[in-house]
Amino acid sequence: MPRVFITGLGFVTSIGNDSAAVERSLRELRHGFELYPPFQKPDSPCKVVGTVKEFNTDSADCEDWAWPPGYPIKREALRTMAPNGLYAHCAMLQAIADARLDAADVSNPRTGLNAASGGSPFLTHYHHERMLKVGVMRCSPFGIVSSIVGTLNFNLVAAFRIQGSSCGFSSACASSAHALGFAFDDIALGRQDRMFVVGAEDGNTDAILPFAGMRTLSLQSDPAIASRPFDAARDGFVGTGGGCVLVVESEAEVARRGVAPYCEVLGWAQASDGYNVAISHPDGSGLRAAMTGALGRSGIAPQDVDYVNAHATSTLIGDVSEARALRAVFPEASTRPLVSSTKALTGHGLSLAGAMECGFCALAMRSGFIPGSAHITRVDPECEGICIPRRTLPTAPGVVMKNSSGFGGANVVLLFRKA
Repeated sequence: MPRVFITGLGFVTSIGNDSAAVERSLRELRHGFELYPPFQKPDSPCKVVGTVKEFNTDSADCEDWAWPPGYPIKREALRTMAPNGLYAHCAMLQAIADARLDAADVSNPRTGLNAASGGSPFLTHYHHERMLKVGVMRCSPFGIVSSIVGTLNFNLVAAFRIQGSSCGFSSACASSAHALGFAFDDIALGRQDRMFVVGAEDGNTDAILPFAGMRTLSLQSDPAIASRPFDAARDGFVGTGGGCVLVVESEAEVARRGVAPYCEVLGWAQASDGYNVAISHPDGSGLRAAMTGALGRSGIAPQDVDYVNAHATSTLIGDVSEARALRAVFPEASTRPLVSSTKALTGHGLSLAGAMECGFCALAMRSGFIPGSAHITRVDPECEGICIPRRTLPTAPGVVMKNSSGFGGANVVLLFRKA
C-alpha cells in the first residue's frame, strides 16, 4: 500500500500561532496559561485557561472579531463560522503554505478533509436564546451551520473548495486522532492522494466550564502549576482552544511535488474500554489494546519506540490508567520509551488535542528534540516505572507513538517514523 507522510502543519494554540513559536515553547517548556477573565468570579471554581493570543472572538457577532494580519478571510465565509472555525481557517492557510500546495492541489477530487470539533456551545446557546426571545424568523440563517457539531468541516470544505472525501468526527477527546487515522486509511487504500486533518475548539467559557461539573477541571489559581500530568498533586485538567491542521499525503504526491515531509505515518489502531461513559478503565485495557494493535499493524517492536506523546490530561484517574497501560505494553524497563504530556504546556484541547499533539510529534521528529513533561514536582507513585523526562531533550526520536482517549473509553494510537 502507498506510504503516507505529513507534509504541512498549521497551528493556532495557547503556546504559539505558528510552527516556529510552538517549537520554541515546546523546547523551552513555556506554557500558555493565564488567569481567564470570565473565570475570575466568585461562582467560578476554575480560574486558569490555555488562552489563544492575538485573537478576539468574544462576541457572537463575527463583525466584532479580531485576528492577526496576514489571513485573508472573506466576509461571506466568516459569517458562517464559530470561533473554532476562525482558528482552523487560519491554521489551514498556514498548512497550505507550509506544504507548498497550489490551488489545484487543494481543490480536486483526490484531496479530502477530515475535521473534528465539539461544535460551538457558545453560538448554540446564543442562537437558541435569541430564537426564544425574538422569534425564529429573526434568527440568523447561519445559526445552524455556525454552531452545530460539523460546523468545522462544513465551513472548511466550502471555503477551500474541497472536492474529495470529507467527514466530521465526534469521539470527544479522541476525535481528531480518529480523523487522522481514517485519513491514513483513505490514502493507504488509494482512495485519496491528500487529506487535510483538522482539529479545533472554541476554548471559551461555554466550551470549558461545564467540565467543572464533572469535577475534572483543575481548581488551581496559579497558572504555573494548574496543569501537571503525572504529578502526585495534580487536581484536574486546564481547558484550551485553538486550531491545528495537518497535511497528509501519499508517497507518490511527495515525490511528484518534491517536498520534504516532516515524518511518515506508519499506522494506527483503535480500541474501546467497554467500561464507563466518562472514566478510563482503571488498568487502561482499551488503550493497551490500541497500542498493541498499532505496533502490530505498523510492524514496530515495542523496544523500537523512542518517545510516547501521552494523552495524560492531568486528571487523577486518567493519568494512572495510561501509566498502567504503558507499563503493560512496554514491560522491559531497560527499553521503555520516553513519555511526556505536552498538555502540561497547552492544556487539554478536547477534540483539538489529537491533531495538535500529532503536530507536535511531527515538529519534534524533524527538528530533533523530545518535549519534556513540565510542572512535575513529584511523580505520582502510581505512575512510577515509566520514563518521564522533566526537561526537553536534544534527541531526535526515530519512532514516535501518540495516544488519545475520549469519553466512553474510545482509544486511538498513531505511530510515526522520522522521514
